[in-house]
Amino acid sequence: MKHTALAFAITALLAGCNTSSNDSQAPSAAEQAYEYLVQLSSTAEGIGARPTGGEAETRAAAWIQDHLAGWGYEVQNQPFTYTKSGASKTSQNLVAELKGSSDKVILIGAHYDSTGDKKGSEGATDNGAGVAALLAVAEALKGQTLPYTVRFAFFGAEENGLNGSKAYAASLDSAAVAKLLAMVNYDTIAGGDIVYVHSAHSDVAEYNCADPSRYSFDPKVRDRLLAISKQTATPFAIHPSYSGYPEGETGSWSDHAPFACLGVPIAYVEATNFTINGADGYDGYSQTTNPALWDCYDDATKSACDRDSETQWGKIWHTQYDRLDKMAELFPGRVQQQLGANTELMIRFLKEPGL
Repeated sequence: MKHTALAFAITALLAGCNTSSNDSQAPSAAEQAYEYLVQLSSTAEGIGARPTGGEAETRAAAWIQDHLAGWGYEVQNQPFTYTKSGASKTSQNLVAELKGSSDKVILIGAHYDSTGDKKGSEGATDNGAGVAALLAVAEALKGQTLPYTVRFAFFGAEENGLNGSKAYAASLDSAAVAKLLAMVNYDTIAGGDIVYVHSAHSDVAEYNCADPSRYSFDPKVRDRLLAISKQTATPFAIHPSYSGYPEGETGSWSDHAPFACLGVPIAYVEATNFTINGADGYDGYSQTTNPALWDCYDDATKSACDRDSETQWGKIWHTQYDRLDKMAELFPGRVQQQLGANTELMIRFLKEPGL
C-alpha cells in the first residue's frame, strides 16, 4: 500500500510538471517576431524611436547583437563613418552568419534606425518590422544546416543615405561578392495595405552605380518569393507599371541598391499601396486608403478629394502613425499578420531557395 501511494504521488507530481500542454509550448517564429517588434519599437515597453545617429540607434544595435550572440551566432560589428550636412557621423552594421551546405550566400538585410520621431513616429513599420522578422528567422534557424549559407545583416544609418548598406557592400572584395547568390531587403514589410515584392529596375541609370557594367536586375529572387507567397494565406503582389517604373521593378531608395550595383540579384519586400494616386502619382509613397490618414480620400479617383490642399496623403512611414499603438487602433491585427507571414515565408525560402 505504501508503494502504491508513493507511485500515485510521483505520478501526480510528474503530471503537474508536464510541459507538453498547449499553454507551455514555445511561441512560433511569427509570435516571436511581434514580441521583438514590441521590444524594439515601443517606447512604453522597449527602445522606441531610433533616430539616425542618435543614442537610441546605438542602443538598438547593442540589443540586436545581444540577441544574436545569445543564440550562439558570432556577430561581426562593422563600425563606419559617413558625412551628413558637412559633419562626420558614425554608426555600425551587425552581421551574423549561419553556415550552410554551400558557401554560396543568401544575404537578408534590414535597417534598424528610424526617422520621423519629431512627428511622433516610433519606427514600428519603418523599419522595426524588418528587424524583428530577421531576428525571429535567425532564432528559428539557429543550429540548422540549410542549402546555402545565410547571412543576416542589420544596417545602421539607412534613413539619411543608405550609409550602412553602402559601407557593407564597399567592404566586400571580389571573392566575397562572387559568393553572394541573392540579397533580400526587408524594409517596411508590415503596415501598408498590400505587401509587394520587387526586383531591381531594368534601367541601370536608376541606380547611379559606380560601375554600371556589374549591375544586375535579374528578377529570379523576386519571382521565387512571389511563388512561395502564393502558396500561403498572404500572397505578395507585383506593383503595376507607373511613370518610369515597369511592373514589379523598384528604384534605388533602400538597402538593396548597393548590392544590385555589385551584380547581386535582389528582392525588396515592402507593405504599401501602389493603387493610390498619391502626391507624386502611383509611386507607393501613400501606404493606405484608410480615411483616418487623409484629410479627405476619394475612393472613386483613388486620390485626395482636393489634391491642392491635402496634407496627409495616406502616409504611415515617418509620421505619427508609425507606432504600434496607433497601428493597432487603425488596423487591428494587420501588423501581426503581415509580420508573421513575412517571417514564416523567409524561413521557407531559406530552407527551399529554389535558385
